[in-house]
Amino acid sequence: MDDRMLRRRVYGADHDDPDPGPLQGHAYGELVGGPLDGLLLDITGWSGPQLDEEVRLPTEIGRYGPGGRAATAARSRRTASG
Repeated sequence: MDDRMLRRRVYGADHDDPDPGPLQGHAYGELVGGPLDGLLLDITGWSGPQLDEEVRLPTEIGRYGPGGRAATAARSRRTASG
């Protein structure tokens, strides 16, 4: 995994977390499109068919404000290693 990915924020990480990046041994997909573009999604344990589907994730920063959902897809899959 490259250093750029290590500095990226993981979807669902607390905004006050001093290290919101990927965890060792977890697999991540990069989210594409919408307000979550560029965030990493922990896809550890997901099946092949699940990885091929679009996901709808709750977000406070979407078009519809708090309680809204953002439809997004994964651009790539990577495993965090140490």
